[in-house]
Amino acid sequence: MRLYREQGTGIRDQKNRAGRPGKARIFASRVFAATSLASLLFIAGCRQDMHNEPKMIPQRGTAFFADHRSARPQVENTVARGQLHEDSYFYTGVVEGANGYKEERDQMPFPVTMEVLKRGQERFNIYCTPCHSRVGNGLGEIVDRGYKPAANLHDQVRMSQPISHYFYVMTHGYGAMPDYSAQLTPADRWAVAAYIRALQLSQAATMQDVPAGVQVRSLKSVAEEEGHPEYAQPWTLPATAVQAYKPVASEGTPAMAPANPADPRISIPVSKPATPAAK
Repeated sequence: MRLYREQGTGIRDQKNRAGRPGKARIFASRVFAATSLASLLFIAGCRQDMHNEPKMIPQRGTAFFADHRSARPQVENTVARGQLHEDSYFYTGVVEGANGYKEERDQMPFPVTMEVLKRGQERFNIYCTPCHSRVGNGLGEIVDRGYKPAANLHDQVRMSQPISHYFYVMTHGYGAMPDYSAQLTPADRWAVAAYIRALQLSQAATMQDVPAGVQVRSLKSVAEEEGHPEYAQPWTLPATAVQAYKPVASEGTPAMAPANPADPRISIPVSKPATPAAK
């Protein structure tokens, strides 16, 4: 009888548990109800103007302004902080002449010291020597790879240019040469221009330019003494160079390198005299 009661009690307990919902089922129903309520509240709180809020997206148009541009132009005649370029010659390299045209000048906007020349030499060796070479004769290493020969800074054309011309060319570029305004600050461009003048003087110096009592030796004798006579040999234009012009003797041969003309010579045929009209 005892065993029967225990078994009967167990059967009745199982029936009771089967009739009541479990805790997991109750928890799931409550979570579902809370989630549904939150979703309803979220949907009810959304409005269309939150999707079309008035804001400016970069590089996109807008219907707010008459020109339909979201990016607004700067106000005319305003100057940003740090961009008040009062000394226009320092930043442009040109001045307005009496005739109204912009003119270059053969003067520096600040005193040239040894520190300025050293800075100019450093920048020149980094950005200019690949095309113009270390001595500035236009036979840099890049010419060996098929690039157009750069300007010879020692020919008559470049020697006669004012010093601000080099600043202007570095700022805006010239011919096949791109501008270097992003690589060189205005002060560095002036320093390079000053070093070009010193480089021209070094390649065209005479005995009268040497102080009294200073011994002058040729590059050839120094190279032979150091055991490198090949350093003093004439530099020739590589066969891979584009537009390999013939040397022009009147332009000189700085560093014993053949000079290149500033521009290709153009020969214009002489026109024939007009035939007189028949009477």
